[in-house]
Amino acid sequence: MEKQGTNQKSNSVSRRSFVKTTGLATGGILASSIPFEAMAQTGKVAKLKLAVIGCGGRGTGAAVQALTADPDVELVAMADAFQDRLEKSLNAIQEHFDGERKINVKEKNRFVGFDAYKKAADLADVVVLATPPGFRPLHFEYAISQDKHVFMEKPVATDPAGVRRVLKAAKLAKEKQLNVVVGLQRHYQKKYLSLYDQVKQGAMGKIVSGQVYWNSAGVWVRPREDGQSELEYQMRNWYYFNWLCGDHILEQHIHNIDVANWFIGEYPKMAQGMGGRQVRNGKDHGEIFDHHFVEYTYPSGAVVSSQCRHQKGCHSRVDEAFQGSKGGIVISKGIITDLEGKEKFNYDAINEGQNDPNPYQVEHDRLFAAIRTKSELLADAENGAKSTLAAIMGRMATYSGDIITWDQALNSDLTLVPDNLTWDSKAPTLPDAEGNYKVPVPGVTKFS
Repeated sequence: MEKQGTNQKSNSVSRRSFVKTTGLATGGILASSIPFEAMAQTGKVAKLKLAVIGCGGRGTGAAVQALTADPDVELVAMADAFQDRLEKSLNAIQEHFDGERKINVKEKNRFVGFDAYKKAADLADVVVLATPPGFRPLHFEYAISQDKHVFMEKPVATDPAGVRRVLKAAKLAKEKQLNVVVGLQRHYQKKYLSLYDQVKQGAMGKIVSGQVYWNSAGVWVRPREDGQSELEYQMRNWYYFNWLCGDHILEQHIHNIDVANWFIGEYPKMAQGMGGRQVRNGKDHGEIFDHHFVEYTYPSGAVVSSQCRHQKGCHSRVDEAFQGSKGGIVISKGIITDLEGKEKFNYDAINEGQNDPNPYQVEHDRLFAAIRTKSELLADAENGAKSTLAAIMGRMATYSGDIITWDQALNSDLTLVPDNLTWDSKAPTLPDAEGNYKVPVPGVTKFS
């Protein structure tokens, strides 16, 4: 999904839609300060080979940013479940660079199918993992087993079993000194980093409460086409099936939940909440809710209210706000106030007239600089997995109407994604005779 609520240049590249005028102009934010000759000498190889696994808007934009981040990265392999998406992505990447960069994806290195990820990863030094999230644990696990550096989109799983797999692979990645960046780009955004530094210095005291939001009109729907199997339909319309997406509380709202975890410095110990389907409740909306409200309680005692909504015509907000013992912060405004509401810090005033670097690009700049210089080890996977679990925990709470604890979620037997799918497999969830999918019912749906 396109990420909203970020302070980017107006001409910047996003992973969902990218504009040709930007990538080269905004690239190399960090890597450009390092002489390439030195990078080539300290790096393992002069040329880094890149593979993209998942060729939708995410993978396409991430490929552009990866190629922009380092002057000697070569795209050599691509993989997707669908040939048409792969070819569309490759054409878009080639058009973006218009011959200014060599895109060397030979026809034999364009892999299609459920096992395509292995073939593409095997040819690369760095892999971009941008398939629907349900496949992320399997793909990440394989990439690390084969000693690849990784950029992977959020969330990193759709069920607790997947989270546990990612945590295990994250530990192995650290042991192998493999760099891993997760697309929770606020950790690479100048505004968030500056405000976080103020919070850590005590500008608002101890955080005791907060509110985080991703309220919007919703996303695309891809209608069923003649001749599609149920499995293909769900994979092309992946946002509406939990085994693939995990619901929008996970796929989008993870950004805001992650910010709460980051600024508080903890992960929630329990969650309770409510949700349902009122507007986006047709057959083409699969099995997910269109609204969630979760109350997260943290070990320190902080309580954060989390809300996300996919409903047209309603108030929209993508933001985070926190209250502390000495004041409060609204991140979209960039302002910290004291308990009387007096302004103590104003990010936009301090940075007036300055354009912040595009955080989507910074993620890749940092990744490739770390690979080249070995000056730092980027290890985002553990936090990515734990923020993923926090969002899953919220989903479990809204689906069931029960209080869900961190340990209960982490150790849950819930497994949504089968490992050995083929095009002959049945879809993990099936509609009834009328074409309706089973939707969770609070008070009825249970989680062990």
